[in-house]
Amino acid sequence: MTDSAQGFSAARRLLDLAEAVRADPGLPRDGLTALLARHGEQPAHLTAAAFTEEDADDLRAAARRMAEVLAEPDEDRAAEALNALFAQCATRPRLTRHDGHPWHLHVDRGDAAGWGEWFLASGALALAQLLTAHGRIAWGACAAAGCGRLFLAGGPGSARRYCAGTCATRERVAAHRRRKRAEAEAPGAGR
Repeated sequence: MTDSAQGFSAARRLLDLAEAVRADPGLPRDGLTALLARHGEQPAHLTAAAFTEEDADDLRAAARRMAEVLAEPDEDRAAEALNALFAQCATRPRLTRHDGHPWHLHVDRGDAAGWGEWFLASGALALAQLLTAHGRIAWGACAAAGCGRLFLAGGPGSARRYCAGTCATRERVAAHRRRKRAEAEAPGAGR
């Protein structure tokens, strides 16, 4: 199973898998394998024998669990959840190089780890790296009404609340309209 390569992002893989399973809780095994392949997983690891229906169930459950961490807005609770995942699924960090990828860090239990455990350990590592690099949560669930999409915040600056500029603009316009409506309905308005 891959974990890092030039241009590869474990955090992006985590987000894409968690969001895909949120959108389709019964995402078929083929959908999971296609997503994993887009993120650099080797074809030999995605055969029906190497990635079974049971493995797909395990990975879907892990993706749902990671979606909860990605949606956690409180830094301390997110850190506690990541530490719990490390305690449950991770082992001593090790540097590894495989499948043509450069040296990178693994915290999963190697071949002994199932797909779900691997995903939880590597996802926890990716989020812990983001948390420590930014000094705050650098991910979230969109605060726009009716959206809730998971996102990764890139770069410095204040924490993001929205998955995209369109959601931020839609919320800003809705708030403006609510204020104008409230002003118009207020006693003494329009006199």
